[in-house]
Amino acid sequence: MPEGLRERKKQRTREQIIDAAMGLFAERGYQATTIADIATAADVAPRTFFAYFPSKEAVVFHTVDRDLDGLASALRDRLPDETAFDALRRWIDGMYDNWTAEEDEAVLRKRLCREDEGLTNFQGGVMARIHELLLEAIARDLDEPQDSLRPRLVAAAAMAALTSLESTFDEKPDQHVRETKAEALAVLDDAMLFLRGGIDALQDK
Repeated sequence: MPEGLRERKKQRTREQIIDAAMGLFAERGYQATTIADIATAADVAPRTFFAYFPSKEAVVFHTVDRDLDGLASALRDRLPDETAFDALRRWIDGMYDNWTAEEDEAVLRKRLCREDEGLTNFQGGVMARIHELLLEAIARDLDEPQDSLRPRLVAAAAMAALTSLESTFDEKPDQHVRETKAEALAVLDDAMLFLRGGIDALQDK
């Protein structure tokens, strides 16, 4: 089988598994859905499921690797005069349309996390990975070790801003109330301006 065709077939199989899993989670709930159920609904063998995902949690958070790889790349490849927050803002702007298209799935993911402690813990691990990426970049901006107080304080403030923004954008999912892209990015810019000013002040000390 040609390489391009093989890759397309793998992508279709992955999407089948995701669609089947999220549909069952929405209908039955997370705990009531087994991997065997997902495999049957996706018309694949259970071993095929594990060829694509190590666990049910990984299906719920199937965009995590894409998102974190993108953030890591944005922070790693930034221009010399770009701060960590400039890179963060650029990454969010680039990802916004993807997240908007995945809005219904994101709402379901939030619901599942509220209902299942294991998923909540998994989500906490994702946030910890984001924190580590930001902390590394902020420490580089400040030319200080990652375990120093100032990089840790700035990274904590950045995480608080991201968490607050996420809540703002999804206050009333049942009524499908959403900020437009321009409005959401304007709020984000206010937060980034505040954080960028803080790191500039620290760099000048």
